[in-house]
Amino acid sequence: FVGTTFEGSTTFIDSENAVGKAHGLIGVSAVWLREIFGVEVELAHVNGFFQAGDRRLVLDSRVTTLMGNVVVAAPARKTQYGLRPYLSGGAGLMWTHIGYAFGVFQVAETMGALDLGGGAQGYLTNRIGVGWDVRRFNSLSKTGEPGATTTGKEQLSFWRASMALVIRY
Repeated sequence: FVGTTFEGSTTFIDSENAVGKAHGLIGVSAVWLREIFGVEVELAHVNGFFQAGDRRLVLDSRVTTLMGNVVVAAPARKTQYGLRPYLSGGAGLMWTHIGYAFGVFQVAETMGALDLGGGAQGYLTNRIGVGWDVRRFNSLSKTGEPGATTTGKEQLSFWRASMALVIRY
């Protein structure tokens, strides 16, 4: 899938005010879906999440999520090869990296994360279709005090909208 993030917020120092802006992403997911219930594993990657492009205070940044989700979809026998809406939610990991100029205040964090959202899939042929999805991602705050790179407990959240090529086998 390809998509964009939007409406992000964080306690990490956002020196370029970039987290709330749109950032392109790529990802892949595998879903095992029966009549109504299923499971999903997905991996998504966002380059430049903490970069706005105009200040050059952050040299490199990225956010990667690996999530395991439960999927609840409209019954397959009712939707057949038409549009099939679904809800998805689960837990996983969120990796955050921020490389600041001059090598100071580097961030490389792995945090637990939750996601919740929904979408729909529609099929163009018996095996090929397209999917649309909107989800909210929230990191699970780590315990501890604010450090040199945060304004509070480490936290990152954002919305993601995506469109996918769906291959059924």
